[in-house]
Amino acid sequence: MVKPFVPQLVYIEPRARTYPLGRQLEKKFTEMGIEIRETTSHNQVRNIPGSNDFQKYRNAKATLVIGVRKTLDFQSSKPSAEYALPLSTGCMGHCHYCYLQTTMGSKPYLRTYVNVDEILDRADDYMQARLPELTRFEASCTSDVVGLDHLTHTLKRTIEFFGEREHGELRFVTKFAHVDHLLDARHNGRTRFRFSLNDDYVIKNFEAGTSNLEERIGAARKVADAGYPLGFIIAPAYIHDGWQEGYKRLFEILREQLPASFVKPLTFELIQHRYTLPAKRIIEKNYPKSKLRMEEADRRYKWGRYGIGKYIYKTEDEYLLQETLEGYIHQYFPKAELLYFT
Repeated sequence: MVKPFVPQLVYIEPRARTYPLGRQLEKKFTEMGIEIRETTSHNQVRNIPGSNDFQKYRNAKATLVIGVRKTLDFQSSKPSAEYALPLSTGCMGHCHYCYLQTTMGSKPYLRTYVNVDEILDRADDYMQARLPELTRFEASCTSDVVGLDHLTHTLKRTIEFFGEREHGELRFVTKFAHVDHLLDARHNGRTRFRFSLNDDYVIKNFEAGTSNLEERIGAARKVADAGYPLGFIIAPAYIHDGWQEGYKRLFEILREQLPASFVKPLTFELIQHRYTLPAKRIIEKNYPKSKLRMEEADRRYKWGRYGIGKYIYKTEDEYLLQETLEGYIHQYFPKAELLYFT
């Protein structure tokens, strides 16, 4: 079992101390005996321990920066939501394929923002601007916020914030099972709690440092019992030897483990494996022994936003992948809603 994350090293921005949460976190980590250093900005974090890039990368993933979110303009988060809600950045997991490999670049440390009330006030502005439509917010675009929240409780605060709003919905996804502190949150059905799942091959080979499949499904049962709307993301849907049988077994296990009394409609989101060439270079550097296959000859190039393209599966492979996974969903969860395949 993966233990809840505890940072090995903490940095704090001086301005973070002007917020109650910043002072609380500094006191908490001091009492835990964790070294705390001061930094003027997260961009000025220096001297991550390690004698080479390999060690520095891993130590950075165990480093937390307590800071203030400076920009309160939210980015788009299609197709899962209208906006990304920035509560934290970075992840303690070591998923080889993760897109954060490139977005975090040479600074893979974690950051948590203490000006939560300002962030939520801005979310209110976005909701008001779209009335009477519902506005959805995705809280896990740049982090696994659940993996950090047992220390900060910013996600719990946010869940209860949306529980009081009729025109907003919160969504997030996690690979961690540390959810107990969130079970009594006053969510009022306005937060969709999603778990990222995959078949045994992908979890064992590419998702180091995360909760295993049984732990994630066990956490999903707890979340369902607590009344949260529940969803699952299969990402990345990855073609490997035996993948069809592997994903079939995943859905069999999920059907067996979910409570028979669970009647609320599930949602599924399917995201095929993709990569950019900059991501490929970083992945090969950080995980030189990875079995992750990234051969351009086996892929097709798809242009994305801002002129940045990525390699996805060839059309015939993509169709087979989509058809197979959607077939399993219809077979094992006929009442579930499939939100998208991308």
